[in-house]
Amino acid sequence: MTTLPSPTPPEPHRHRRIAESFGSDPERYDRTRAAYPDAVVDRIVAAGPGPDFLDVGCGTGIEARQFRAAGRAVLGVEPDPRMADFARRTGLVVEVATFEEWEPAGRTFDAVVSGTAWHWVDPVAGAAKAAQVLRPGGVLAPFGHVYQLPPSVAQAQAEAYRRVVPDSPLSFDGGSGTSILDAYQALYARAADGIRETGEFDEPVLWRYDWERTYSRDELLDLVPTSGGLTGLPPDHLAEVLAALGAAVDRLGGVVTLPYATWGLTATRVGATCTV
Repeated sequence: MTTLPSPTPPEPHRHRRIAESFGSDPERYDRTRAAYPDAVVDRIVAAGPGPDFLDVGCGTGIEARQFRAAGRAVLGVEPDPRMADFARRTGLVVEVATFEEWEPAGRTFDAVVSGTAWHWVDPVAGAAKAAQVLRPGGVLAPFGHVYQLPPSVAQAQAEAYRRVVPDSPLSFDGGSGTSILDAYQALYARAADGIRETGEFDEPVLWRYDWERTYSRDELLDLVPTSGGLTGLPPDHLAEVLAALGAAVDRLGGVVTLPYATWGLTATRVGATCTV
């Protein structure tokens, strides 16, 4: 489960340094990242025809533990060994590899899921790999969170980030006034195009679930360093960004309620038997 808190650079799966930076502090990541709403987990569980789930980019295992609690057997695939080690300590089985290079060794699954991580997978190669390991009637279901900071807080973060990383491909202000919640649809539209290109799935169904969560100043400052683009900052640069963010939250009374959107799509494997 890895994410960017803002519109991603073009072809995010090519930015491997960012994609594999989240394990710098897996304990913080697992402590601060929000679990998925029950409605999202229930929707995906209901779509899967059986109990065997493959979790692509499982991170520390946040969504994998939720699927396990829902009665599913989950195998994780995670490129960062630090994240994988944390997930294993929670009782999950995790294999270290990018999904494109992972070796299924003849195993097949009822669902391939990916929690806030599918944008780090090549959209065409990833969908083709999912088709190979899904049983006929199995479901591919990438999904992910995005939250939106209050405008004054987002501006403070963006200005501080531009000062410390002026040449970054990332934008922390949403760009052109676009809501970050809406902008994340583009990630799943890209994923849907990759799925269609394989010719192995029915028409992907795009969906969105809106919710919110309240954070104290300290809780928000604990969460923000787990975001892509900030995970690799030198400590002094990160401290400058967090100081600006904290001051902005203080001006709002020290507590903020963030709107979240969980975007996702589901597509059912059709056609002949698996080819692994």
